[in-house]
Amino acid sequence: MMNSVFSNKRAIAIFVLPTLLIFCSIVLVPIFISSYYSLLDWNGIGKGAFIGLDNYVEMFTDSRALNSIKNSMLFAAASIFIQLPISLLLALILASSVKGEGFYRAIYFIPVLISTVVIAQLWSKIYNADYGLLNWLLESVGLSNLAQDWLGKKDTALVASFIPTLWQYVGYHMLLMYAGAKSVSQDILEAAKIDGASRIRTAFSITIPLMRPILKVCLVFSVIGAFKVFDLIYVLTGGGPLFSTEVPSTLMYTTIFDTYRYGYGSAVSVFIILECLVFTVIVNKFFKTE
Repeated sequence: MMNSVFSNKRAIAIFVLPTLLIFCSIVLVPIFISSYYSLLDWNGIGKGAFIGLDNYVEMFTDSRALNSIKNSMLFAAASIFIQLPISLLLALILASSVKGEGFYRAIYFIPVLISTVVIAQLWSKIYNADYGLLNWLLESVGLSNLAQDWLGKKDTALVASFIPTLWQYVGYHMLLMYAGAKSVSQDILEAAKIDGASRIRTAFSITIPLMRPILKVCLVFSVIGAFKVFDLIYVLTGGGPLFSTEVPSTLMYTTIFDTYRYGYGSAVSVFIILECLVFTVIVNKFFKTE
């Protein structure tokens, strides 16, 4: 019965249509509307004036916008070269059937379950210049000269903003990679062990290559999350000090709701979408297999 239904193109269309309509109404339509607004000089209330690509030209010539793009790229790089390797290492260790495997898996995943706003508030207290845990620890070990206002200085604010984001989602990617590592056939691993392969050699020659599909998913999720990061930065620093932690999403928000430049803010939002799409295409090309 089910086979006959799924072989019927009309039945498939009927089942897919509601989801397609919802997807178009909440995803595609807003994208097209934002793309149209990005071509206007509009304050969100009156009639907008068509200015073509001027908003995009301004975005790529404005130092604040360029700095926000640079920061998002740095976030993406930190996700690729710091967050994902840590997640992979933890996943491989847990997948090797260590004692307390379930306990550690749950502990590492707890930050993912906590609201990002709560995470930002937590880390803002840790970084606090007057009573923060980080400065207290530095003073306790005799490194009081390193204690400072971590979120109040341009030199440290961006790196200090990286850490909570990386920390929060290490467990998320670890769990995905853990599932991928656990799916590797034990017969293959036993054969490698019999042949005298070490754990490290087995991981790099067998486990990680067979985890390629899940690694692609983690890479896409991680970098797109870095490109779209907003709430943590907004709560921690608001893009400051002096726009040193500004990212495209916070720039878009402040441009639209503080200066009422809906056209320019829409151009920034379209850039974020294109940035994510381009990276996804690149990753799919890179991970493409026969």
